Amino acid sequence: MALGGTAPPRGSAAATANMRRRRTAGGGASGGAAGTMLQFYTDDAPGLKISPNVVLVMSIGFIAFVAILHVMGKLYFVRREA
Repeated sequence: MALGGTAPPRGSAAATANMRRRRTAGGGASGGAAGTMLQFYTDDAPGLKISPNVVLVMSIGFIAFVAILHVMGKLYFVRREA
């Protein structure tokens, strides 16, 4: 929305110029979001340090556990009906 109170129509040249001004005023990739994302990947970041392999094995294990529970539930349900 422009400072005057109304925004230019969506496909107009004025809207395109307004978007260009907004993008360049923000500073591009050196904005605040990039700085906060990079701190997750430093050694100084607080929290648990888990390797990607451990995360992969744990997620596959969780998927397998849920699948086994589904199969066991189906078998239990079939036996109760019979």
